[in-house]
Amino acid sequence: MSLFYDEGGITIYHGDACAFPAWRDVVLVTDPPFGIDYRSGRPRREGNARSIVGDEGTSVRDAVLAAHEGAPALVFGSPRAPEPVGVRARLVWDQDGALGMGDLSLPWKPSWQFIYVIGGPWAGRRDCGSVLRYPPVQSVGRAHPHEKPVGLIHLLLDKCPPLAVLDPFMGSGTTLVAAKAAGRRAIGIEKSERYCELAANRLAQEVLPL
Repeated sequence: MSLFYDEGGITIYHGDACAFPAWRDVVLVTDPPFGIDYRSGRPRREGNARSIVGDEGTSVRDAVLAAHEGAPALVFGSPRAPEPVGVRARLVWDQDGALGMGDLSLPWKPSWQFIYVIGGPWAGRRDCGSVLRYPPVQSVGRAHPHEKPVGLIHLLLDKCPPLAVLDPFMGSGTTLVAAKAAGRRAIGIEKSERYCELAANRLAQEVLPL
């Protein structure tokens, strides 16, 4: 594990999140391996992987969350896999009818994901419901097969306590990009050097306030 990027309050480490010591005084905002053994049926495009490392089960997710026990966390997930320990509430990301394939024998396609709320305290006004409607990143523009939209992460950060933001499963760096735009300190960990490079390149670009 090694320091990959450190600029303007944003830090990226290249390595396995399970091998890092736990940070204190952080809020986790992360999209870990769901534990659904994801396999893409589409041809590989621009080097995107057909599968997610560690997605065979929830052990990787659970080990990292256990190491940060007591920290507030917003964790993306799927109802197809067991929930993390300590879930207080479930937000629903309504993907505006886009993306999912699911069971092709059914006339409905999956178009939502859970966001598990763990621990606290939380911040911000109680001015929205638990269903967050936000369109996903379209496949032609995704740098990662499960890339989340920056605007959605910004909505989540708006309810987070004033702590450093930690994303132990950083991917292409969306959480860090949103944190930078919001003027927040953030730390990302990513096992793939390619995604570390993608995230660093995104962060090096001018980020306008959301």
